[in-house]
Amino acid sequence: MKTFLVPLTQEEETDCLCRLKNGEQGAKEELVLHNMRLVAHVAKKYVSSEEEQEDLISIGTIGLMKAVDSFRPEYGNKFATYAIRCVDNELLMHLRSKKKQRKEVSMFEPIGTDKEGNQIQLVDVLEFHDKNVADEVTKREQMKKICTFMNDVLSEREAFIIRRRYGIGGNQELTQREIARALGISRSYVSRIEKRALEKLKKVISE
Repeated sequence: MKTFLVPLTQEEETDCLCRLKNGEQGAKEELVLHNMRLVAHVAKKYVSSEEEQEDLISIGTIGLMKAVDSFRPEYGNKFATYAIRCVDNELLMHLRSKKKQRKEVSMFEPIGTDKEGNQIQLVDVLEFHDKNVADEVTKREQMKKICTFMNDVLSEREAFIIRRRYGIGGNQELTQREIARALGISRSYVSRIEKRALEKLKKVISE
């Protein structure tokens, strides 16, 4: 069972929000850390296992970070009320995308052949920077398909991770650890999201 920091008092929260508005990044981290109980509370209604709880809290944390970035106290809302809505929205987006597929597939299974009859695997297509994998023209065609499929079947977070893991769309290739730091989640969670996204792409390409 995780132990979270106690919530901020109203005065402490107001001070944090004021410091955040003035560009103090430490205030953002403080707001996130002291509102993790809120994330766990919202995630609890969607939990069906211990392992899933950790995943949902990680996803909910992204919603909390978005809440910190976009909250405007001048609108008269309470931060906790606004944050709950953002966390809940983030979790609902994740669960909706998760409903579409559960089947385990391997990124090393064949998804087609090149013009010379050689088998092409999903990993071959994604690793388009490797000149020895498959015919460049075929790979460019496959990459166009994958970019289309990404927009259709992947969530915003999944597409973000795949584009940056494999340098798609002119993005610089990043490691799972670098992506984890950018999103504020664990490397192992990035790995799970990446695997799930590749499984979705494999399934739709196979069809």
